[in-house]
Parts: sequence; C-alpha cells; structure tokens
Amino acid sequence: MDVRALQTTDLLAAAVAVASTLVLAVQLITPSPVLVSAGDDGATVTELGGYFTYTDVAVVLAAAVLLGASATYLLLAGRLRGADDDTAARPTPPPAASQADGGVPSLDAAEARTGDLLEARRDQWEATAERLSNNERVVYEAVLDADGVLAQADIVDRTDISKASVSRALDGLETRDLVERKRRGMGNVVVLR
Repeated sequence: MDVRALQTTDLLAAAVAVASTLVLAVQLITPSPVLVSAGDDGATVTELGGYFTYTDVAVVLAAAVLLGASATYLLLAGRLRGADDDTAARPTPPPAASQADGGVPSLDAAEARTGDLLEARRDQWEATAERLSNNERVVYEAVLDADGVLAQADIVDRTDISKASVSRALDGLETRDLVERKRRGMGNVVVLR
C-alpha cells in the first residue's frame, strides 16, 4: 500500500485497526485475576487467574468490532477506488440511436459533448496550475501541455529541472491527488487527475 496515497479517513481506519489489534492482544494474553473471598469472617482472599471478567469481555468485544469495521473499510475503500479508476479510464459509450435519426447515432452530438467535457477538464487543470508554485507548477504545466499524459523522463527533458526535483514535485502533486504516476516498463507515466 502506498503510504503517500493514504487519505485521511484511510489513515484513521488504519490507526483504529492497529489500536484494536493491540488491545485485543493484551486483553486475550493477560486476563484479569478474579478475587474470591471465603470464610466466616471474609478475611481469606484467594486469587484465581485465567478467567475473564465482564469488563474484559466488553473490551475484547468492542476491540473486535472496531478491528472488523476498520479492516472492512480499508479493504472495500481500496477496491471501490480501483473501480472508480477503471470506470474513469473507460470511454463512455455513444448514446443510443433514436428513431428520429433512423437508428443512426449523431456523431456530432457525441463529439460536441466529449469536446465540452475535455474543455471543462482542461479549464479545471489550468486553474489548478495557477494555484501551484515553483517546481510543482512547472511539472504540472508540462504534463498539461502534453494533454494530461506524459512520461516522467519526458518531463525532465522538457523542463530545466533535475530528475530528483521532478520526482519531489511529483510526490507533492501526488500527495494532493493532482497527478497519478503509473508504472510503464522501466519508467513512469504521469497522468493529470
């Protein structure tokens, strides 16, 4: 799991899972001793080890529920994000043909809608670029000029920034979920989000 890509809720769920695991381990390994007093005057106290009190059972139950919930969230959230990435990368099918068109879909309407979406997305990317500073802005604009997809090595070639500085700038952009690096062969391809 890429630590830089963790979102705040993922980080919280991971912390809850770790804490719940620790509480479960400690409670299950070291049950509380039960004190039993016997005798006529109540002065004899005997300690029986290895039994769980109601408080121990409640703590174990709560920790198990929290662990299960946080682990389920972490597993499902990652899969849902992966499904979102797949649907975003998949092109939208052309609209169904209407009877008025004689069963032939209008390519002009589909192209216009796609062009409008691309133009709106490009405007959003340009607004984002204006908010960035220094190397991050230069790197982001280089990818933007390449229509949102560019090899990391090409970023170094197109800018006057060193490999290390480009990598650091991409780390910052990726942390803010503005770009995504995808492994392609021996290098990375940078995609605007």
